[in-house]
Amino acid sequence: MAYWLCITNRDNWEVIKKKNIWGVPKRHKNTIAKVKPGDKLVIYVKQERKDKQILEPKIVGIFEVVSEPYQDSTKIFKSPPHLNETYPLRVKVKPIKLGEIDFKSLIPKLQFITNKKKWSGHLMGKAMREIPEEDYKLIERLF
Repeated sequence: MAYWLCITNRDNWEVIKKKNIWGVPKRHKNTIAKVKPGDKLVIYVKQERKDKQILEPKIVGIFEVVSEPYQDSTKIFKSPPHLNETYPLRVKVKPIKLGEIDFKSLIPKLQFITNKKKWSGHLMGKAMREIPEEDYKLIERLF
């Protein structure tokens, strides 16, 4: 079993919750190809700006993968207008735990973040990344 940190925005978090689907763009096909049923997905919503307010990054849920990766281009996810992606590489998921954990307070304790000062570099340009079991268990305990 593997543990994955899945990076998304607030709009697509709503889609994940409603439809129990995680999807990534085609350029991440090698990563999602490693995902297997039984793996755990930790959903991370990134920092966003809404009007003049900063919405801090959070861990919002843990899901279990219940399907092999598959392709479906139905437009259910929102993508930046300049990319116009459908996130066609998908897995079906079922919720294990939902809630909100402040991400920044976790940074000192997470093993996969080796550079604590420039922590966002560990997430940039990724749709998802594997994390150690210890990091997963720490997050799971906080829910």
